[in-house]
Amino acid sequence: MNPRQIIFFGNFGTQNLGNECTLHAVICNTSKRMPDARVTCLCTVPEDTVARHNVSAIPKQRCDGPEQSGERRFLAKWLRRVFFRIPAEVLHWVKGLRLMKGTHMLIVPGTGIVSDYLTGPFGWAYDIFKWSSIAKLRQAKIIFVGIGVGPIYHPLSRWLIKTSLGLATYRSYRDIESMEYLKGIGFDTNGDRVCPDLAFGLPRRMFPERPRFRGNKPVIGVGLKDYYGPPDPDGRRDEKAYLDYLNTMARFVAWLCEHEYSVRVLIGDVLYDSSVRSDFINLLKSRGIGQAEGQICAEPVTTVEGLLCQLAETDIVIAGRFHNLVLALMLNKPVLALSSHQKLDSLMTGLGLPNYCVPLRDLSVDVLIEHFRDLEENAGRLRPYIGRKVEQYREALEQEYSAIFSSVGA
Repeated sequence: MNPRQIIFFGNFGTQNLGNECTLHAVICNTSKRMPDARVTCLCTVPEDTVARHNVSAIPKQRCDGPEQSGERRFLAKWLRRVFFRIPAEVLHWVKGLRLMKGTHMLIVPGTGIVSDYLTGPFGWAYDIFKWSSIAKLRQAKIIFVGIGVGPIYHPLSRWLIKTSLGLATYRSYRDIESMEYLKGIGFDTNGDRVCPDLAFGLPRRMFPERPRFRGNKPVIGVGLKDYYGPPDPDGRRDEKAYLDYLNTMARFVAWLCEHEYSVRVLIGDVLYDSSVRSDFINLLKSRGIGQAEGQICAEPVTTVEGLLCQLAETDIVIAGRFHNLVLALMLNKPVLALSSHQKLDSLMTGLGLPNYCVPLRDLSVDVLIEHFRDLEENAGRLRPYIGRKVEQYREALEQEYSAIFSSVGA
């Protein structure tokens, strides 16, 4: 018999380490249950995906040049759409039908693509609709597993996303809020499930042992992100919010250094956060913060494995990236979440740790210090609790995969 083909679809290959650990987790768990399956990934940057995951990968959308902007080019832009983009898109549908021939399952795992706040209706909402429709035409099983949902602003986006989800054989969400969001826009979620984030299902072998403690004070992991204030439907950036955020984090690191803690600077997205790390280190240097040798470590990182090694060196983690928190929790680190999205609130509430989640908007150094002191004081009590919750989440994901593959007859 020919091996079954499974296609994973999502925003992979863009150097977001949270997305990459999600893909790795779902590939490993799928391969464990279908070891002879042929795996292909429909993704944003296939070359990166091939290198990271050793699977075949192809671009999720047609490739063409950027549109020209400006009033004088208005007619040229529309002529380009009519005579090139639309025919090219029709051709891409035809190629998609060829690709999907004989496919057993199209799996959309986790990540935040079921939204339109960064791309509008003709971004991820349309891509999800296109590939779900092609899969349905080819009689493939469509699986949405552990997805986050929203925000979805445009009426066309809502129709595209609801139609796509309606074609699925199986649907589950990473938190109850995602399911409730869909209910709120008129989608029937009866029979759907809620499961922990898929990264909690990463293989145990990936997690390094904690190095032996070598100092008088804990090592504090301080996670950075490209924070520009609350999400804007038009994608506009608030530079003042960014500078305020960096200044607050710098004052907090200064306080940690004054109290003789060591600091490890962490990121979770290579493409977007590397420049933030550089801005932050330059800011610390300009203020003379952390001048003692070894007091601040800010090594670059490009892989999930590298990030796990950095997290393993810490004792407490304070971060605003969702998967920095998830990976730290899996290493049994007490965490403080700096939340700029409902998914972080849901993560910490689901773990029973809502007191260790603070809004990133208008964050003050006094609030940071207060919550850090509380977290450090209770770290000994929290570690065994976190360990038990992580094991519960791992078991819940085992049940999730069993439900998926029994539902599709795998």
